[in-house]
Amino acid sequence: MAASIQLQGVGKRFIKYEDTPLLVTSAKRLRAQNRREMLWAVRGVDFEVHEGECFGIIGRNGSGKTTLMSMMAGVTSPTEGSVKVWGRIAPLISVGVGFHPELTGRENVYLNGTILGLTKAEIDQRLESIIDFAEIEEFIDTPVKFYSSGMFVRLGFSVAIHAEPDVLLVDEVLAVGDLAFQVKCFDRMEQIRHSGTTVAVVSHNITVVRKMCDRVLVMHAGQPRYIGPTSEAIALFHQIMSEESKSFVNPDRNMLFEHDVVEVLEASLVDAEGLPAGHVEAGSPVAIKVVARALAAIDDVVVGFTILGTDGTRVYSDFTVPTGLGPMAAGQETTFTASFRATLADGSYTVLVALRRPDLKTQLADGGPFTFFVNGRRAVAGLADLEARFDRIDGASAEAAVAAPSRSRAEGGQEPKL
Repeated sequence: MAASIQLQGVGKRFIKYEDTPLLVTSAKRLRAQNRREMLWAVRGVDFEVHEGECFGIIGRNGSGKTTLMSMMAGVTSPTEGSVKVWGRIAPLISVGVGFHPELTGRENVYLNGTILGLTKAEIDQRLESIIDFAEIEEFIDTPVKFYSSGMFVRLGFSVAIHAEPDVLLVDEVLAVGDLAFQVKCFDRMEQIRHSGTTVAVVSHNITVVRKMCDRVLVMHAGQPRYIGPTSEAIALFHQIMSEESKSFVNPDRNMLFEHDVVEVLEASLVDAEGLPAGHVEAGSPVAIKVVARALAAIDDVVVGFTILGTDGTRVYSDFTVPTGLGPMAAGQETTFTASFRATLADGSYTVLVALRRPDLKTQLADGGPFTFFVNGRRAVAGLADLEARFDRIDGASAEAAVAAPSRSRAEGGQEPKL
C-alpha cells in the first residue's frame, strides 16, 4: 500500500530566548542582555502512514505532537530530516486557522476552500452542504470575529471534509466543540477514511484514539517512544503517566496526615494471574495491589482506593471498614489486594490508594496515582457498565418476567439480546 505521509529522521529545533528583566537593567543602567538556548522540540522521528489509514499521535503536553502536525501540514519546516505528504492536505491544527476575522462565514468558506485547493465553481457546488453540516445557517453572513470557538470549529471542519482531502490532519481542535458535533465529526471522519482519505489525529481523548486509530505513535519529551498497534501504545502511555506522577491527589482535603508510621512501596493494577495490567477488557477480573511496610508498630490499618474518571469524577471508592486488616509490626512488609471486576465504561481511569487508621480521619500513607484503560462495550456510555440484560417478552406476564432476576454475564449469564 502506498504511503501518504512519510517522515525520515525528522527533528525541529527552536531558539529559546531568556530576557533579563527590564526593571533590573534600567535600575542598573545596563544594556539588556538576551541569552539564547537551542531547544529540540522534536527529534529522531521516523514513520509512514499509508493511504486510508487512521494514525494517532498521543503524549503528554509538550511532547512534540503539535510540532509534528505543523510540519506535516507544511506550516513549519523541519530542522533536520524530511517530511513528505502526497495529495491534497486539509489541516485542522488550530481554531480559526485560515479564516479572516473581518470576513463573514460565507466569505471565509471561499477563502478557506481556495487555500485547500478548491476552485470557485467547486465551492459554489458544495456551499449549501458545507453550511448545512456546520449548523450555523443563522450566522453564515456574520463576520467570524464574532464567532465562538465552537462555531469556528464547525465551519473549519465542514470546509475541510468537503474539500475531499487526500490527507486530513486533526490536532485536538474538535475538543472545543460540543459532544453531539464531535460525534458527528468522528462519524464523518470514519466515512472519508473508508473512501481512501488518510487521517492523522492528535488527541488527549484516549477513547477516541482507541476507536479510530489503526496505529499510534507515542511521543515523550520530543522523541518517539513507540509506534504500533493502538492497544499497546495506550498501555505504554498510561505507564509513562504513572511513572511521572510525583504527587498524590487526595480527594479529601480535610484529612489529617500522620507520617513515619507506614509507607507504600508499590501500588498497581494486576490481572487474574497477578500480572501488571494497564489495559483491561470491561468486566474482566482485576485487583489493586498495594505493598506496604510498617515504619513503626501499629494496632490496625485500613486500606482503600478511589477510581477517578478523566475529568476527575469519583467513579468508585471503597475502604476495608468497619474493621481494618489487623496489626503490623515495625519493619513488617505486607501485600494487600482489592479484587473486583472492571465493569466500567470505555475509557481511561486513575487510581489513588490510601492507608488510614480505622476511624478514617487520619491518613498514614498514600500510593499512586496510576492509570489504566478499559476496553469497554461500544454501546455503553456513562461511568459504569452495569451489564444490563435485554429480553423481549411476548405474551407472557411482563411482571413475572421482570420479578425473576437474570444472572449477569459476570455470573455466567448470556450475552445481552436486543
